[in-house]
Amino acid sequence: MKIKYFADTDTALLELGDGAVAETRELSEDIYLDLDAAGHVVSMTVEHASRQMDLTEVSFMQMNQRTTESLGHV
Repeated sequence: MKIKYFADTDTALLELGDGAVAETRELSEDIYLDLDAAGHVVSMTVEHASRQMDLTEVSFMQMNQRTTESLGHV
């Protein structure tokens, strides 16, 4: 996964996969999902990103299998 921020347009792009975009769906006025031909999410675009989320800090946490099972996410 990659997160890109374009300050000149205040746009955040979250790339979740590398598939070709077959369809874009508008989730809200400023949030769009790009889907591949199978309907899997390829990326998400957030317009006016600084108004939608805190961009001052981005953190990453990788959960191991045991942790996600205990949280009920598997």
